[in-house]
This record gives sequence, structure tokens and C-alpha cells, in this order.
Amino acid sequence: MDPLTSDEIARYQRHILLPEVGGAGQQKLKVARVLVIGAGGLGAPVLQYLAAAGVGTLGITDDDRVALSNLQRQVIHDTGTIGELKTQSAADAIARLNPHVRTIRFEERFSIETTARHLAGFDLIVDGSDNFDTRYAAADAAELARLPLVTGAVGRFDGSLTTLKPYETNSDGTPNPGYRDLFPAPPPEGLIPACSEAGIIGALTGVIGTLMAMEAIKLITGIGEPLIGRLLLYDGLAARFETIRYRRKRARAAAE
Repeated sequence: MDPLTSDEIARYQRHILLPEVGGAGQQKLKVARVLVIGAGGLGAPVLQYLAAAGVGTLGITDDDRVALSNLQRQVIHDTGTIGELKTQSAADAIARLNPHVRTIRFEERFSIETTARHLAGFDLIVDGSDNFDTRYAAADAAELARLPLVTGAVGRFDGSLTTLKPYETNSDGTPNPGYRDLFPAPPPEGLIPACSEAGIIGALTGVIGTLMAMEAIKLITGIGEPLIGRLLLYDGLAARFETIRYRRKRARAAAE
């Protein structure tokens, strides 16, 4: 493992000062390889804060291009990148923020068919996608590959996130729950409108995306208590957080 350079020590000094992180934790961040699904509202703050934190390799998967209507919330992009692939725009922004971070771009939507090439070489997945097909594909693929997954979602003024490690057991030997224990099946098509139809407050994606980045940093460094078996809910209008606990419901063999 390459030691931290003098530039990296200065850059990450506030991390290194934390006894919970220190130089050892920063080294873990440096060698971490995180795949971020989506470079939109949630993916933008996730990518920015993981890059700033010194995560060594960030994978970015998205098949979309930057549009003017994205800029109200997708803060990794800017007016000058309208029309560019979001993966390229995000990679360029990361390079400006932290040249020590390597990016790997996948200019396609994450799906069951793309799982093998998207997950290869990564040790953590953060799902900031905006549709149920991708969320279920990411959750199933992460469980099968035995990779931790941080997943989040947003509505108009509310959001949620959780962390999944269903291939492990908790302290009492009970298998951890997976995504399908929390959401056994997607809602009927059309029941939940997209943000292009219902609208969304821009800063909301920053709240949830930043919390997702924090979960990823905790998983990488081994500090704190990740949201495993807990769904964190945020009501932006009421400025209220709530946590719901959930358990494994499926038979263990069903996911293996």
C-alpha cells in the first residue's frame, strides 16, 4: 500500500486529526473502490463528498446527458456542461476537486445485463438511481456479489436511505435484511410519479446524498454504526428525521 503523500496529508488533515479515522482510516479511503450508480440528484453529492474524502477510485454509471433542468439539484454539473454525458461532466468535476481520485466511467444504465462489467473490481456500491428497475437490479446484484450497498431515494420534499449487507449476520446470528425484505415488490407502474412530473426541491437531494456519502465513509473506515436493518426517513418540510427498523423476512436460501 502506497503511503499518503505530503500533499494528501495536508489535504486530509481534518480527517487524520480524528482518532476514529486517523492515517489508517485515510489509507482505507485511498484504496477503496466505490461504484456510484447515477450521476444525478443523489449521485452528485455522493460523488463530490467521496472524492473530497479521498476515495481512491470512483466508478460512475449513467446513460444520460446534462440538461438545463438538472442544474437545480445536480450540483456536480454546471451550465457549461449542458449536453455532455453526465459521466464525463462528473469525472471532470472530480478531477478539478481532487486529482488523487481515479474515475471509471460507464456510459450506460445499470441493469441485470450490465452487472458483471459494472461490479468488477469494486468493493462498495452506492445507488442513487431514480427508478425501481435499477434499484432492484442493484440490490440483487450486490447481494449476490456479497458487496455492501448504500441505497437512497427522494420524493418531492422527503427522502430515505439504508445500508444493506444481507450476506452477513447481525450480533445475535440473525441474517441481515436485504432490499426485498424492506420492499418486497416495486409499486404499480405510474403510482409514484417521476420528479419531472411531480417536482422536487433541489436541496433535498443534497441532504440525502450527503447522508449516503457518510454511510459509505463509515463502511470503508469501519467507524460508527451503519444503517443496516434501519431505514432513515427525512421530512424536509417538517425538518424531522425518523428511523424505522426492519428485519429479514425471506428464507436465507432464497437469496443464495
